[in-house]
This record gives sequence, C-alpha cells and structure tokens, in this order.
Amino acid sequence: MDDVAVLKKVIEKDSRYSLDAYLFVFEAIFYTRKKFRVEGHVTGQQLLEGIKELVLERYGLMAKAVLEHWGIKETLDFGNIVFNMVSEKILGKTEEDSLDDFKDIYDFDEVFVKNYQLAVKRSAHGKS
Repeated sequence: MDDVAVLKKVIEKDSRYSLDAYLFVFEAIFYTRKKFRVEGHVTGQQLLEGIKELVLERYGLMAKAVLEHWGIKETLDFGNIVFNMVSEKILGKTEEDSLDDFKDIYDFDEVFVKNYQLAVKRSAHGKS
C-alpha cells in the first residue's frame, strides 16, 4: 500500500484533517530535519518550529487560512496528525514523545497574522 493510500485510511478513522494537511506534515518533517541538521527523529518542538517557517515561507499572509482549510486551528492539531500517523506506523516515536509536546506552543493569530504583517512592514521599509 502506498503512502497516500495509508493516509486515506488514517483520514477514514479521523476526518478532522485533510489529506493536504498530512502531506504537508511529511514535507515539514524533511524541512525540519534539514533545518536542525537531524538525520532521524525530530521532537515535537522542533517540528512545530519547522512547520511555522515552512508555512510562512510557502503561504505568507494566507498561512492561517490555508491551515484552517486543512482543519488545523492550533498547534495541537499538528500533534494529532503526527500521532494519527504514529498509530498507523507511518511515523515512529520515542518514549519521551507525547501529544502534550504540541499543546499551545504558539498562537496562530500571533505567528501567522500579526508577526507576519510586522515582518512584511519591516522588510518593505528596508529594516530587518
């Protein structure tokens, strides 16, 4: 069974999140490994940092809207996606990994709306 077929099986069990959300998490794992120079397992905190950067890089001001379209409204949703994939043995976890690693790590309005707009304003004025 290929990855997409397995993910569709996961979505049948938990339909809160779209296939695009799961595929994005896969991409974010590879992005995060490269960012932190990690060959294998990344922590929930590392993954959320990688997700934040990748979402902003890819979707900019539309980031929050895209995530909501996928069913993702808070960082815990990424944890649910990860642990759904763990339960189907798509991803692995360590003894230290917990769903709590993803709980309330950052606020989407703060990161994807307010801070992004500030960064855009700064770069438009030539400030960094």
